[in-house]
Amino acid sequence: MTAPLIDPFARAITYLRVSVTDRCDFRCVYCMSENMTFLPKKDLLTLEELDRMCTTFVNMGVEKLRITGGEPLVRRNIMSFFNSMTRHLNSGALKELTLTTNGSQLHRFADDLYAAGVRRVNISLDTLDDEKFAKVTRWGRLKQVLNGIDAAQKAGLRIKINAVALKGFNEPELPKITEWCAERDMDLTWIEVMPMGDIGNEDRLDQYWSLKDVRAEYENHYSVTDLAERTGGPARYVRLEETSQKVGFITPLSHNFCESCNRVRLTCTGELYMCLGQEDMADLRGALRDHPDTEQPLENAIRTAITLKPKGHDFDYSRQAVDGRMSRHMSHTGG
Repeated sequence: MTAPLIDPFARAITYLRVSVTDRCDFRCVYCMSENMTFLPKKDLLTLEELDRMCTTFVNMGVEKLRITGGEPLVRRNIMSFFNSMTRHLNSGALKELTLTTNGSQLHRFADDLYAAGVRRVNISLDTLDDEKFAKVTRWGRLKQVLNGIDAAQKAGLRIKINAVALKGFNEPELPKITEWCAERDMDLTWIEVMPMGDIGNEDRLDQYWSLKDVRAEYENHYSVTDLAERTGGPARYVRLEETSQKVGFITPLSHNFCESCNRVRLTCTGELYMCLGQEDMADLRGALRDHPDTEQPLENAIRTAITLKPKGHDFDYSRQAVDGRMSRHMSHTGG
């Protein structure tokens, strides 16, 4: 189990994103339909099984775990899982334990997350306008999220705001969101909307706001300097000289970032997706459940899956059609 996980393109796999639930207390318009049918709870890996799965990956060289959903903090007893992962931080095998959240439950869990060893949290937030927030999340309340951000910062957690760039929706708010993040000393990353799942009446092409245009909009307001910095993820960064602020861009459509991909994604049912933008996956649940007393079959299944990791995804809006569309919802693989 000591041999590193290397994919066919010589990329070391050191980053695992783990979806612990497909459920969420929001219904964001670019993520899922309003009337979702969620997985039967019996199909989900138990928290103990998620521990075994993640531990096997850590033993095989994964150094970063990001817990996602759905909304991870709505899963019952989720802190027991975070607390169990703390041992890998204490041993030094795991370099970082973090999560992506909509922020709705952070007021309840911020202190406990910090105590478990979490130091950074990504919060999805696309607007600072109450009415627009209610529209884009369908079920969400902005004040609850802002209270969660307050609690997280008070607990000592470093916050990064992830904003999905939505044409005609949050374009006018770009300066406001940027200045708000600067005032609160929070990092900010913009993400292009991705063609995943059936979202009802929402039109992907109408939603799509290229980050090339976002970058151009920044240049209308700030002096923008490209940074060579990489954090192991897909974001590319600039510095806004007037605020000394770092802003990231995740551009799966306008600029393919796959050449440095070091991550795979585990769903709450034990499916391993080697690429967010491809349908191929490996079902690890059988190897886990059929062999409760040995990790060798699970390790073998993981290594086999990594040999199938593709060079990149096929997302494309350039032909005025949504090519490379994924049938599964973003909540299925956790983004």
